[in-house]
Amino acid sequence: MSAAPAVAMPRTRFNTLPFLIALFCLLWSYAFVAGKIGVTDCPPLIMLAARFSLAGVLILGISLLRRDKWDLSLRDVAVFAVLGVANNALYLGLGYTGLKTVSAGLGALIVSANPVFTAVLAALFLGEALTLRKVTGLVLGIAGVAFIVWHRLSVGSDSPHGILFTLASLASIVAGTILFKVLAPKGSLWIGNGIQNIAGGLAVMPFAFAFSSVSDIVPSMRLAGAFAFLVLGGSILAYLLWFHLLKVCGATAASAYHFLMPPLGMLFAFLVLGEHVEFRDLLGIIPVALGIYLVTRPAAVASPERSAS
Repeated sequence: MSAAPAVAMPRTRFNTLPFLIALFCLLWSYAFVAGKIGVTDCPPLIMLAARFSLAGVLILGISLLRRDKWDLSLRDVAVFAVLGVANNALYLGLGYTGLKTVSAGLGALIVSANPVFTAVLAALFLGEALTLRKVTGLVLGIAGVAFIVWHRLSVGSDSPHGILFTLASLASIVAGTILFKVLAPKGSLWIGNGIQNIAGGLAVMPFAFAFSSVSDIVPSMRLAGAFAFLVLGGSILAYLLWFHLLKVCGATAASAYHFLMPPLGMLFAFLVLGEHVEFRDLLGIIPVALGIYLVTRPAAVASPERSAS
């Protein structure tokens, strides 16, 4: 009796996208807490100038050691440099200045409005469809965020001055997101991120030493730990993931994950900094989660039978 021939079963390819999204959200939201720790012991602009410069040197240095192929044109280099000013120098420079007088949780909350402005601009400049489902999801997301913001402001623990800086920071990251999609730089995202960090460091450095002093730095282990995370987890890994998600998911869907930053940011701020979180803050997570689902859920594909009818 002959044995039946073995049937080759197709291998199911592991989908890494959910893991990458989760890692990005964790890194990005915790960066607000690390930033709050950092600006407590170091002037924000000095810390950012050092952070960007070190991250850029590390990225480009590793590329040289690995003998990575340089596949960026002069235009690509210029685009990544512009993105370094928008995504690094302006976004984090303004945001960290705001963190001096704003809680880490509220800072994450304000920046999480990114998806709303990005979706509108993506519809205008990128041709991304702004369907009723997406609009509904964005409205739910901003409603959840607004509910938490209103409650946090009613407590009166955050400075209006700091909130203005954080709002300007929000405008910068939205502009950087749209510019990345419009200008569409080619080549290695890894090397491009190195150029972005170098450009951001050079842009911040003159202001850092004009408006602050090295003598204001208070050396501590918590500052060293926060700085290490911001360089490795923030400027290198998180931004690399962000650019990848923009390419894979599109500007609107990728930005929608910023709605996750308020609950995660408040959770990390509570666990690490002891920032108070009330139950009413957590209620805002429900419309936020539903909004993300509606914005990022793939559109249903009509079946042949339905199409023929």
